[in-house]
Amino acid sequence: MTYALIRYHHDQLGWLDLESFAHAAGAHPELVTRLVALGLLEPDRDRAGALWFGPAHLVRLARIQRLRADFSVNYAALGLVLDLLDRVADLERAVRLG
Repeated sequence: MTYALIRYHHDQLGWLDLESFAHAAGAHPELVTRLVALGLLEPDRDRAGALWFGPAHLVRLARIQRLRADFSVNYAALGLVLDLLDRVADLERAVRLG
């Protein structure tokens, strides 16, 4: 579980609650909850246990949606594919920085 070192309201920093995040992503909240349960999305939680999603989560969900729609990647394989894509991006960044 992640705890902030300072007190802030997530919505003041561009963070979205579950309903707002699902709406912004064009996804059903149940799908978002399923992706969290599978460990494919890792939102912050406040002290009450509410989920909060940042801009990077929107990018990740869009990637998940593309993989599902364009390549029919199943939920079991999504984690592996996402990890590999992240690793490729890290390696490309390292090459660019030389």
